[in-house]
Amino acid sequence: MANELVNIELPKIIVNRVCAEATLIPLNTLMKLSGTNTVIASSADNDVYGGISIEEFSGGEGLTHIGCALDGVWDVLTGAAVTLGAICNVGGANTVVFADAAALLTGSTCCKAEEAAGGAAVTRMRFGVMN
Repeated sequence: MANELVNIELPKIIVNRVCAEATLIPLNTLMKLSGTNTVIASSADNDVYGGISIEEFSGGEGLTHIGCALDGVWDVLTGAAVTLGAICNVGGANTVVFADAAALLTGSTCCKAEEAAGGAAVTRMRFGVMN
C-alpha cells in the first residue's frame, strides 16, 4: 500500500486487534474497524478508525492478531485542505480529511491537525486527541 504513515512521536496506547489470516497489512497502515475488535486496512471516507498497524502482517502464517497504535503523532496524507487544529476523520486508504458534523457522530474521527495543509499533502497529525 502506498502512503504509509510515518511516526514522529511514539504511541503510548497499543491494542491487540483481530484480522483475517490471509490479509497482507504493511507496517504503519491506517486501519478500519470492520467488526468486533476486527480490523482491515482503511479504504473509504468515513471508515471507523481502528488504529495504525505497528507491525507488518504478512498473512498466510496462521496468525489472526495485529498490534495497532491508537495515539501518537504521525505524518499522514490529507485528502484535501485541512486547517490547523482541525479534527479529521479517516478519508480513505492511509488518508485523513477534515471531519464534517456527520463524521463526528459516526466514530470515524481519528486525529487533530498540528499543521495546516493547503491541499492534498503529508501533514503532521496527533492521533487519539479529539478536544
